[in-house]
Amino acid sequence: MNTAAPALTPTTRALAWCLHLLVVGLLALAAGRAPADGRPHAGAIAATAAACGLVYAAGPLLPRVRTSRRAAAWWLTAVGAVWVALLALTPDAVWVAFPLYFLQLHLLRRRTGLAAVAATAVAAVVAFAAHTGSFGPAMAIGPALGAAVAVAVVWGYQALYRESEQRRRLIEELTATRADLARAQHTAGVLAERERLAREIHDTLAQGLSSIQLLLRAAERALPGRPDTAARHVDAARQAAVDNLAEARRFVAALTPPTLEGTTLAGALERLCATTSVRHRLTARLHLTGDPVALPTAHEVALLRIAQSALANTVRHARATTAEVTLSRLGDHIALDVVDDGHGFDPERLPAPDPEAGGFGLAAMRARVAALGGTLTVEAAPGHGTALAARLPLVPPTEPEARP
Repeated sequence: MNTAAPALTPTTRALAWCLHLLVVGLLALAAGRAPADGRPHAGAIAATAAACGLVYAAGPLLPRVRTSRRAAAWWLTAVGAVWVALLALTPDAVWVAFPLYFLQLHLLRRRTGLAAVAATAVAAVVAFAAHTGSFGPAMAIGPALGAAVAVAVVWGYQALYRESEQRRRLIEELTATRADLARAQHTAGVLAERERLAREIHDTLAQGLSSIQLLLRAAERALPGRPDTAARHVDAARQAAVDNLAEARRFVAALTPPTLEGTTLAGALERLCATTSVRHRLTARLHLTGDPVALPTAHEVALLRIAQSALANTVRHARATTAEVTLSRLGDHIALDVVDDGHGFDPERLPAPDPEAGGFGLAAMRARVAALGGTLTVEAAPGHGTALAARLPLVPPTEPEARP
């Protein structure tokens, strides 16, 4: 089934009612003038005009006329047939041709509508000439001009309607695209925030809890023979718990890491090395090379977290006795190197990250330096220790600075 006409809008509905009133008025004019002018067959003219009005009125009441071009064609044929009969009785029926043009162009396909308009115009000209008993060019100009005006108006309206529909579809697509973009941005923001929190938790809380676990195990091994040593381990574990609590509160308040509050990155690294040396069987030392330079907060947080994660990995896995942490300025880059004398590992055979066993450290470090436009390299071999090097540009990348 083909759609005979576009969906009615308030404007087109008003135009349709105007067209209905025009048809009814012209039919009433033809029926009323017949007895007034004393024309023969006045009764037949009135009856035929009434029949034409009834057939015409059936169209708007039949839903299929608006939804099927075939039904519309049959209805227009019936209206046209009754109109031709009325046209044969009175020349006043010629005026009904004008609204018929609009109906034919609106309800039929373009070629079919043009053919129907042409046939209607010819019928009007022939009937008027027959009633007057003569023919002249002026008789053809009126119906032809009316047909031309109807074609121009209907085709113009259809073009405007198509353009309006196209704009409406474009606006709907734009609205849908904006909604999709907003959802995608929201999802990306949520994922980025989850990744950031995962890195923060791994580099702070998880490492702190691991340190507490190691200290408590050491205290357990020292009991009951070495209570003083066990007490020192318990005290260090308690201090680690205090630090972890401060980090947890920072997550809630979204503030700068407590280890960087009121101090520089070098001071925070010095404290980290001292704390690690006190709590674990590892001597961690800090070395500073080059002129000190003020760094963005994101750079300081990233380098501190990398140092924390690297030393935590050294304590947990490397079985090292010393770790050298070096903070240096290399031209337009800031560098952090962490080197230990542990038993090393094969970087090509690292296990996949596991929620139970860990393994997120290197991935988190790489994500941090990549977000700031830097690089991270790891040199290690079984039995030869590990060297980790992070390089960050002093000038932030062009993209918005990543959140720490």
